[in-house]
Order: sequence, then structure tokens, then C-alpha cells
Amino acid sequence: MKKRLGQLVATTVATAASMTLFVVPASASPRDHDAAVMPVFVQTDAADGNTIVAYDRTPSGALTQRGLYATGGRGGILEGAVVDNLASQGSLTYDRTRRLLYAVNAGSDTVTVFSVRGDRLVRRQVISSGGHFPVSVAVHGNLVYVLNALDGGSVQGYLNIAGHLAKVPSWHRSLGLDPAAAPQFTHTPGQIGFTPDGSKLIVTTKAGGNSIEVFPVGQLGIAAQPVVTTDPGAVPFGFAFDHAGRLVVTEAGPNSVATYAIGRNAQLTKLDTRATGQAATCWIAATGDHVYAANAGSGSLTGLRVGRDGALTSLSTTATGAGTVDVSISSDSKFLYAQTGAAGGVDAFRVNTNGSLTKVGSVIVPSAIGGEGIVAL
Repeated sequence: MKKRLGQLVATTVATAASMTLFVVPASASPRDHDAAVMPVFVQTDAADGNTIVAYDRTPSGALTQRGLYATGGRGGILEGAVVDNLASQGSLTYDRTRRLLYAVNAGSDTVTVFSVRGDRLVRRQVISSGGHFPVSVAVHGNLVYVLNALDGGSVQGYLNIAGHLAKVPSWHRSLGLDPAAAPQFTHTPGQIGFTPDGSKLIVTTKAGGNSIEVFPVGQLGIAAQPVVTTDPGAVPFGFAFDHAGRLVVTEAGPNSVATYAIGRNAQLTKLDTRATGQAATCWIAATGDHVYAANAGSGSLTGLRVGRDGALTSLSTTATGAGTVDVSISSDSKFLYAQTGAAGGVDAFRVNTNGSLTKVGSVIVPSAIGGEGIVAL
């Protein structure tokens, strides 16, 4: 096994050495981009040129635009999508250890890697996603996996070598979903993500499979086949992890949120389900024992508390702009930012100690109607 691992690393190092390094000047106004800046990055997913828009957050949590950064790729729109072009979560992902930002270019079948310098981005690399229509990125240590939505869905793995991605051909997995299932935006996979300890890789399949697929992760990549947990009619979409490492999933079918325990054997055990009473419950973010689900059809956020046993308690429902899609909570847990796809905006909220939300501002993101992908540092 060690010999095979050594051969794999040698191959990927050679691949990385042949890659082109992109250094693109920032379009932000000049100022000191120090480590104390806590920005929010928003992806436009524009079909004529995908862009990341950088914002600074004020002490109150409101946003001020600082710069625009082309990804070097195009956004895309799934058939049937209205306010959610990608119908996914995790299309913009931050690697805090390496200070790298990963963005999918669904219309170009590529992924862009940026270095993050305060609120400024430097484009380092654009690389093939290993499939068709990438929608989500997962990072753990030096492992990066991309979820491709079309042609039945697929997963492609990469090694991060000195800040560059090297695609590992043997880390490609087909999900085997029906490529002709329609409409695309409900029948394509929704998110990919690692468990907090990095031992498992999780994929949700929405209505395409009504399943959550868990791939054990080993030294030589992910398992050849996932452990599949099916839940007919649930349409599992986005997910996050609570303070105890339990999986918290949005169920777009019944418009609910569910918690799962993750076994060592990669089996999932459902602990609780709680209806939101809203429409199109699809995206979710977590901080501590609080989770917030975004309801695109209702223009709202539903707050819930996760108990010690995984039981869910409803807290409140907070109105947003129309078409609430992807959400992100700042690293200090003080603020929540929600994309509103109908107008291409972002609503900013203060997270109160009791879990309620107080709106502190909103912005319209340039060319971002239907855009998805947001990261708050």
C-alpha cells in the first residue's frame, strides 16, 4: 500500500508541475489587505463570465463592496431553475488552512482556485472538473473533491500540492443517476462534503436518487462504492454538521430538516425530522447547536436548535428577499448571510444569543440573479 501511495504522489506531483499558474491583478481599490479583514465572497454564476464579488463587513455586519474577480470560466443554468442556477450547496468553498477559495464554473466544466489575501483574491489555477456541470466542492486537508451534476452525476478527486490541484484519475466515481431525469434542477445531485474528521465523503442526490451516499475515505482515496441511505420522497438537498458532528440535512420533498448519526461503518441513522412550514427548503448553515434552513419558495430562513440527542426544536422564521438560496455564517458566528436569487442579492443578519436573527442590511450583487455560492470569513 505504501508503494502504491508513493507512486500516486509521484504521478500527481508531476502533473502539478505541468500546470499553469495564473496571477491576475485585483480590481479592488487599493488599501491595506491585512489578515484582520473579515470579508464575504459571493459567486455570480453569470453565464457570460463567472465572477466572485468581494465584500467587507462592517462592525454591524453590513456589507461594502471591495472588488470583482473573474474566475476565468462561465456559470451555468440547470433546466427548470428559476432562482437557483446550480440547485446546489457548496459551489464556493474556502480552505481556511491554506487560505484558498474554490469556485465552480458550471458552464465551462472547470474549477477555479484563488488565493485569499484579506478581501483580495489572486487567481492561481483553472482546472477541469473531471465531469459535466460542477456544482459543489469539498475540502479536507490536502484532499479536494468536486461534484459534477450532469451525465448521471460524478465525483472527481484531487490532491492539493503546494496550493495547486492535481487531478487523480483513479479518484473518479460515477453516481449512476438517470441522466435523462427531468427537470434537471430537482434530479441532479445537490452537495458534496467531508465529515468533520475527514473519514467520510457525503453526497446528496436530491430527487435523482432520494438518497444520501457516504464514501469511506482511505489512504488511496474514497471507496469504490458508497454506503447508500435512501429516503423515498425526501429529496435530500443541502447539509451541514452540528456541534456534535451529526449530519443535518434539508429535505426539499416534505420541506423539512433532518438529523442523522453517522456510524463508523458509514451507515446513517435518522434521529429526528422537523417540518419548516415553508416552501422549497433546500440550503442550510450551522453554528454551534443552531441551524438555519433557507426556503427558496417562501423567501425565508427557518432557525432550529439541535439537542444533545439530535432532536430538533423550531426557533423562528425570518423573512428575506425573494428566492432565498445559499447561506453562510461568519467564522465568529455573529452574522448570517443569505443569497436571494430572484434579485441577485445578499441579506445580512445578526445572529442573536437566543438564535433569532436581526436584519442589518442587504446588497445587490452585480450580475448575480440566480447566482449561488457564498462564503463568509
